[in-house]
Amino acid sequence: MSGCFEHERTRVIIDSSEASMKPRFLTLVVLICGALGSVVLAQDQPRAAQGAVSPDQRAQAYYNVTMGHLYEQEFASSGHAEDAARAIDFYKKAYAIDPSSPEIGEDLAEVYFLAHRSREAVNEAEELIRRDPNDISARRLLARIYIRFLGDLNNSSEQQQTITAAIGQLREILRLDSTDGESTLWLARLLRLDNQDDQAEQVLRGVLVRDPQNKGAVEQLSQLFLDHSNPQQAISLLESFVQRAPNAELYDRLGDAYQQIQQRGKSEQAYRQAVALEPDQAEHRRHLAQSLYEQARYTDALTEYQRLVDLEPDSANNHLRISEIYRRLRQFDKAEEEILLAKRLAPGNLEVVYNEAAVYEAEEHYDEAVRVLSTAVAAVKAESEFAPARRRSLGILYQLLGQLYRDEQNYSAAINTFEEMVRLGPEEDLRARMLIIDTYRANRDLPRAFDETSKALSEHPRDRRLLISQAILFGENKQPDLAAQTLQPLLQNAPSDVEIYSNLAQVYTESRRFGDAEKAVRSAEKLAQNPTDKETVGFLLGGMYERQKKYEQAEQAFKGVLAINPQNASALNYFGYMLADRGVRLDEAADMLRRALDVDPSNAAYLDSMGWIFYKQNKLPQAESYIRKAIDRDSHDPTMLSHLGDVLAKSGRTEQAAVEWEKSVAEWHRVVPAEFEEDKVAELEQKISSVRRHLAQQKSPAVENPH
Repeated sequence: MSGCFEHERTRVIIDSSEASMKPRFLTLVVLICGALGSVVLAQDQPRAAQGAVSPDQRAQAYYNVTMGHLYEQEFASSGHAEDAARAIDFYKKAYAIDPSSPEIGEDLAEVYFLAHRSREAVNEAEELIRRDPNDISARRLLARIYIRFLGDLNNSSEQQQTITAAIGQLREILRLDSTDGESTLWLARLLRLDNQDDQAEQVLRGVLVRDPQNKGAVEQLSQLFLDHSNPQQAISLLESFVQRAPNAELYDRLGDAYQQIQQRGKSEQAYRQAVALEPDQAEHRRHLAQSLYEQARYTDALTEYQRLVDLEPDSANNHLRISEIYRRLRQFDKAEEEILLAKRLAPGNLEVVYNEAAVYEAEEHYDEAVRVLSTAVAAVKAESEFAPARRRSLGILYQLLGQLYRDEQNYSAAINTFEEMVRLGPEEDLRARMLIIDTYRANRDLPRAFDETSKALSEHPRDRRLLISQAILFGENKQPDLAAQTLQPLLQNAPSDVEIYSNLAQVYTESRRFGDAEKAVRSAEKLAQNPTDKETVGFLLGGMYERQKKYEQAEQAFKGVLAINPQNASALNYFGYMLADRGVRLDEAADMLRRALDVDPSNAAYLDSMGWIFYKQNKLPQAESYIRKAIDRDSHDPTMLSHLGDVLAKSGRTEQAAVEWEKSVAEWHRVVPAEFEEDKVAELEQKISSVRRHLAQQKSPAVENPH
């Protein structure tokens, strides 16, 4: 077909704004099209069926199609439903005159699609395909409709049916035109969405055989590799591509791949390449800034986030990240300033509220942190109960507030807050119950933790998280066999088993069943594919060997963890404390604890470990300062109280030392059964007894010399 009505590839497009301003222009177009009707009919008869249409009917059809085009263009510009309705009405009139025209049918289906009348669009497209199964334009339109359907559907069964239908249309399109690259890439996407990853990989590899420079195929295939924890394959594919054709988006993807294997230096290099190619694209610089932050290179990260502020002056997120950096650097005034800037840009934003509370908590202004979260709770509660985000926002705020109370060891307030969360409804119920169980555990109240777990399991009997929590409680109660009986049915011969074997190893280690612990760790080790799982396995091995006093093997395990992730604060702390407790390589131990405290400056265990290193170095004022800070954060830890007693005794304050040792003994008798260490209690009691004897001797009157 030619003239004023042609389909997608050669359609005359009339600017809708110009047409609306010049009514005579419309008349002129219509007259021309009417005049051309007979000419076109004589020149071009693409379909045999068109012979039945008279020249006058043909002209009328052209008039209706042209008007349909104009109103379709007007609808695209205005979004007014009445314009879409008029376009549909004109196309229907044209179709009634020439029902055999696939072009008019496709136009009608297209405008139905644009007007979100998708069912009618599907019906029109399917009718065209029924008439001509090889109508590739109709199949492309139908595939597009199905793909857009996916974003509008909530029902999983409808989604599955639509995915299947779209895949079917795309396969038919490729049967008719195997060179259609866009349809090939959409087919791969939908196969992945349909969990047919092997077929998707075959499709994408086929594209790259035909077209090695196909960026879309490289993007999809590299993401598929990353999703399946095959970062090395993704790296190989991406490196090969960007060497031939540097591309900022693919450098970002390459950086993500290196992140997955914890090669942060190479990840940073890839992100820098992306920034160099597109320096004004904020997303590339955001990846670079986050990479620097994760390497604890806070000053460099700060520079990048400040550049992002220039690129995105209305973004609160960049001010939040800068506030986090200042908090890490202990520059609290600047951290608070950035929070204020973020609040102006995003008032009421929950992440802003959380970060404001976190700054106050880091400053040890706990009342202020509680005030910030409580004020936010009150503001959300004042909203209408029908506000869509109210329940979710309250759930997040109650969780943050309860965790803050728990960190302060105000366990009753934490429990009350989490119980408020339970009342929000079923979506928050299970999460709140898990938090309540963890709070009872933190308070060493195992009977109530068991009771709460039983209640939760009565309502959620197969919940994996609850069953794991119950197993951990059995382990802490020195019931490792019951823990194992709970955990073993959760094994699925899948990568997720790493978590189950890790928990088994922890339970057996605490019960000093080291043979069983090592079997569990080795089983986890075989399944560990990603760096995080490998870190977990290495940490468990290190702890298990340390408990057996196999220090060389423990050291190798911790070194393995730090080779994967040099910023693993837990490994730095455990390794450093292990050296300090034996009084060896104290400078190296101190360096490890400094790095751990850079990651988490307020962590009580890390503060105590640093204090213990100073004690071993005979730097008693520094030792006392750090250990007291640790006890301020966790006043019920028997080891920290014992350490403070040792520092005081070495400083010549034996009476004060005895007081701390007595507190330590009392706390040892409150720990869960699996943590109780009888030999340490006996050692403390001996120290206390020695001090008491010494004090008694000092207070008793001197025996008079009879001579």
